Amino acid sequence: MITLILSTTGAIISTWAAPKNKIWNISIAQVSIIFFISCFLYSGTNNIYWNYLSSILATDSLSTPLIVLSCWLMVVTLLASINSVSNSSALNQRMFITFNLVILIALIITFSSTNLIMFFIAFEATLIPTLLLISRWGMQKERIEASYYFVFYTLISSLPLLIGLIVIYLNDHNTNIVLIFWNPSLLVSPTLTLFCIVAFLVKVPIFSFHLWLPKAHVEAPVAGSMILAAILLKMGGYGFIRLYSFFWAPLTNNITPFLVFFCCWGGVLTSLICITQTDLKSLIAYSSVSHMSFMIAGVATGTEWGLKASIIIMIAHGIVSSALFALANLFYERSGTRTLLINRSLKATIGLLPLFWLIFVVANLGLPPLPNAVGELLAFSSIFNWSIISYFPISLGVVLTSIFSLSVYQFLNSGWAHKWNVINSNINERENLMITLHFIPLIGLIFAPNFIS
Repeated sequence: MITLILSTTGAIISTWAAPKNKIWNISIAQVSIIFFISCFLYSGTNNIYWNYLSSILATDSLSTPLIVLSCWLMVVTLLASINSVSNSSALNQRMFITFNLVILIALIITFSSTNLIMFFIAFEATLIPTLLLISRWGMQKERIEASYYFVFYTLISSLPLLIGLIVIYLNDHNTNIVLIFWNPSLLVSPTLTLFCIVAFLVKVPIFSFHLWLPKAHVEAPVAGSMILAAILLKMGGYGFIRLYSFFWAPLTNNITPFLVFFCCWGGVLTSLICITQTDLKSLIAYSSVSHMSFMIAGVATGTEWGLKASIIIMIAHGIVSSALFALANLFYERSGTRTLLINRSLKATIGLLPLFWLIFVVANLGLPPLPNAVGELLAFSSIFNWSIISYFPISLGVVLTSIFSLSVYQFLNSGWAHKWNVINSNINERENLMITLHFIPLIGLIFAPNFIS
């Protein structure tokens, strides 16, 4: 962990020391090296127990895939951002890359911290650089409103979590995740549980806590959208799983009966909202809310299948949602709009895009044997086992997810091109590499699922 953190810090320093014409080359090369270093974390994760354990940092089979996903995402995020940021001043370029790398450091500490207070600080540390990415490099004036939503939703929900962690510390004089797992507190109550989990439910987010997400996604630059969808949403799921064993009794007895049904029906309602969307990025953002709602419902059942399903869904969704935002950005850079109707039939001039869209759209709707399908089957099985009544909202959610996913493909890759969107520019090597770097891990997880389960 210390190696990864120091390597990322070195990448920030070299970004400011690099000559103007080499900023992106040096940054992407260094982040790629950081990703390869992070892959060595798998050398110790042969079981479910803690590895590389120290007084403040450690990894296990839950945190290791998320750390590797974070390091991988930074490579494709910087690749996707070159076209939109490289025309600005050298100072702007360096600041943009620095904010992304600061987010990476915060993510590594969040996923590897063994102390709940440090986890909370790193959890909230991603707020400021993400806010700056949205407000400074967003495309439209509505980005200021989106920033307000993002800040106030996150801060208001995080205050109860901070109060809950302070109460736990004052009572037990201990906030170590490893020790708490073996020695649960006697202080746990339904009120304290709600205080602690609401921050994670907003960060995921589930339906009704999601209003900040579409605004932030739509107004953020492509880097902000990819980081939000692929990683920052997973921090909520990670925190919820981490604290689940600590709050086992009040969750299973008092909160789970409401939370599971609320998440299942929330996923259905969000899928309905997706069908009505005309903005491509907004549609992808709402689909993330739908998938994450079903993921939280699976975890809330408290079964081993639900836990494994949540990890698989988080990793698979991180790859697929990042790819969808990257593809949406390719269209936006060429047409100047995110409206589905206007972007119709760009495939007439950009030959490989229909194939890329087909792969990631069917992954998003959960077609076997892609990892999304495996995770959702496990999650749905655990929810059915918990309550057979949930069969109806889940089946309805699956149908609606298929409808809006295939509608996106049909809208963007069929019909005749309109006169206003005939664009003679095929995708270049950088964009091909960016999509291929999403495609390889998605297909690789079909043959090596043990990396995330």
